Amino acid sequence: MNKIEQNSSISTKKSGNFDFSEAFKLKVRRVQCKNYEGVVVHVQKKIIHGLLVLAIPFSLAACSSPSNVATTEKPKEETKSSAPPHWSYEGDTGPAKWGSLDPSFASCANGTEQSPIDIELSKVKLDKTIQELKIDYKPTVFTLMNNGHTIQLNDPTGSNFLTIDGKKYKLLQMHFHKPSENQINGQSFDMEGHLVHQSEDGQLAVLGFLIKVGKENSQLADAWSKLPKDKTKEDVKLDKPIDLANLLPQDKKAYFYSGSLTTPPCSEGVKWNVLNTPIEMSAEQVNAFAAIFPNNSRPVQPLKDRSIFTNYIS
Repeated sequence: MNKIEQNSSISTKKSGNFDFSEAFKLKVRRVQCKNYEGVVVHVQKKIIHGLLVLAIPFSLAACSSPSNVATTEKPKEETKSSAPPHWSYEGDTGPAKWGSLDPSFASCANGTEQSPIDIELSKVKLDKTIQELKIDYKPTVFTLMNNGHTIQLNDPTGSNFLTIDGKKYKLLQMHFHKPSENQINGQSFDMEGHLVHQSEDGQLAVLGFLIKVGKENSQLADAWSKLPKDKTKEDVKLDKPIDLANLLPQDKKAYFYSGSLTTPPCSEGVKWNVLNTPIEMSAEQVNAFAAIFPNNSRPVQPLKDRSIFTNYIS
């Protein structure tokens, strides 16, 4: 799930049942603050008191308008204090080190419901009470950005929705990982896309779709012709709409599990839905992404006490 990333500070509300990548509205005196992969954040009420005390001053400094900043504060010091911790996919700032880079990243090391996972089919449980995913997507002209960790397409319309068990989630953005983050029976795919949604109460839901090399994907052709090689300061507007309904596979069999963001701060409470059938992209399209992000996937995490469900009856 990979902010689903303009900054990397998302916190999610814990969910009983189930994201992807990588997130709720952070409210400090009703001021919205940092976001990650384009997702607004929430402070969880269950945050340890000590951490909450630290988080509030930080968010106030990050969100204060010039009129609210004391004249004795130095702009450079304020910028430094509000800068998100640097993380990457390799070396001393890679996935194995995320949990030690910043206290807000602690879940990356200590979380109990982390994503991605290996979906072992022998462990998947059938639950006929789970309603089919209700996907209400319209052809949409997205804006395109390189946020330094992935290629992300932002939805400026607010008109695309995913309904899970009667609860409605609005699409915020779509981004990609290479190779796939979630696996099926230990198999990685060439890439994976994450459609990141958020409900009115701030809960995240991610619809993950696996990608394999095959024919050219016409729905992503316009976006792929404009891939920014460097981190962008402003979004690039696409010329042609993407029809998400035709981007996704016709077979909507999915696996459901409770997980987390797949990028720091690895916040949990994300509702994950991973489609079983992969879509196709050409080798040229996959290689074009790889030229910018050769490897931007977090390794699979332990399932621990979680269950994986499906409502598909074979």
